[in-house]
Amino acid sequence: MSPVLAGVSIAVITVSDRSAAGARDDATGPVLADRLAAAGADVMRSLVPDEVEEIRHAVAGAVAAGARAVVTTGGTGIGPRDVTPEATAPLLARELPGIPELLRQRDAHLTPAVALSRGRAGVTAGPAPALVINLPGSVRAVESALAVLPALIAHAVAQLDGGDH
Repeated sequence: MSPVLAGVSIAVITVSDRSAAGARDDATGPVLADRLAAAGADVMRSLVPDEVEEIRHAVAGAVAAGARAVVTTGGTGIGPRDVTPEATAPLLARELPGIPELLRQRDAHLTPAVALSRGRAGVTAGPAPALVINLPGSVRAVESALAVLPALIAHAVAQLDGGDH
């Protein structure tokens, strides 16, 4: 049996001022990249500060480079520099609110703070649409999401390519 994400190109974008400045190691990007690669994905990684234009440029650039899914980590809270959802929104032709709802629901029993996550998900427009998912910058949240993301991404990409439900 082949890995669930075999042949799927996925971009992992870490959004963090401190990590981009070299003041802190990126704790979540490598976890996402390693686990998605282990599921068969072709993974490209980038790291950007919490700046709307830089985030938007990284996501759009990944899609233009052929990524079928883009997973961001960080910048989804309510802090003044948390702008990932605002950066992502204009790139989405169709929102998929069920994904962030599912991810928040998975961890609601651990901490009520998941209700403060503003991550969004959706699909870009164009001839080769991509799935975009915003995750928090927490290792625990990323680990939890990885329990469902590989199969979810594989199914979404198959549907975007005209596959059956």
